[in-house]
Amino acid sequence: MVTLRVNGEERQADVPPDMPLLWVLRDVIGLTGTKFGCGIAQCGACTVHLDGQPVRSCQLPVSAVGDRAVTTIEAIGQTPEGAKVQQAWLAVDVVQCGYCQSGQIMSATALLARTPNPTDQDIDTAMAGNICRCGTYVRIREAIKQAATGQPQGLQVLVDGSAA
Repeated sequence: MVTLRVNGEERQADVPPDMPLLWVLRDVIGLTGTKFGCGIAQCGACTVHLDGQPVRSCQLPVSAVGDRAVTTIEAIGQTPEGAKVQQAWLAVDVVQCGYCQSGQIMSATALLARTPNPTDQDIDTAMAGNICRCGTYVRIREAIKQAATGQPQGLQVLVDGSAA
């Protein structure tokens, strides 16, 4: 039996110690916002936070979590940075297929928590481990900049669907 702090709540799971955190979150606890992508910690779809730091949950054994707090996409909007990132994601209309977006948002939120005004290089470095098969990288960058500054960055989508 393992006890985890997930999204501010204590959760117990009767799982083997080598079970990846991803599967504990999805299959045991029922939080399906974190996605399985590659299974080898290379695409970023499975990104969650451990004590505010982004980690790839598909390769992290649940026994390695210890007493660190796990935050998933389901709760990231409750943090100031997470709320800003989610709002910017919507304003810039980042999502295309959406599969990678939970991991993208988790990485972007961690970036803004440690670097409130990131440079393009900061964004590139922080987001390098997140793959978007649809190629929405330009919109992702713009949303991160908007979340950081609170100002539209050029790709703002208006209600009528036209670009600003």
